[in-house]
Amino acid sequence: MARRPVILGVAGGSGSGKSTVVRELVRSLGDDVASVMRHDWYYRDLAHLPIEQRSSVNFDHPDSLETEMLVAHLKELLDGNSIQAPTYDFSTHTRSERTNGHCTSHARDRPRRDSGV
Repeated sequence: MARRPVILGVAGGSGSGKSTVVRELVRSLGDDVASVMRHDWYYRDLAHLPIEQRSSVNFDHPDSLETEMLVAHLKELLDGNSIQAPTYDFSTHTRSERTNGHCTSHARDRPRRDSGV
């Protein structure tokens, strides 16, 4: 019987140690078992706004994140499907054309994992 993937969310304020916790979990479990997805990959694309207006957006507000896409991607991964996770360009407040790689729930099939936990 195939094992169903498990999603573990790590949350906390800036400087709270999230990256350290995630790095240690991946190290303990092994990167052939654990994958990392970052919520900040899912900031909304603001390319439709003038650059001056993009800079004034409150990026701490939950509406600045496209959480519905993250949830849809997590569901796809739980169903055993692959996704192309977005890459956010913080310098322009837009989504990059490149993605964070081919993500899959099957670690052995994954060509890369996030190295910037």
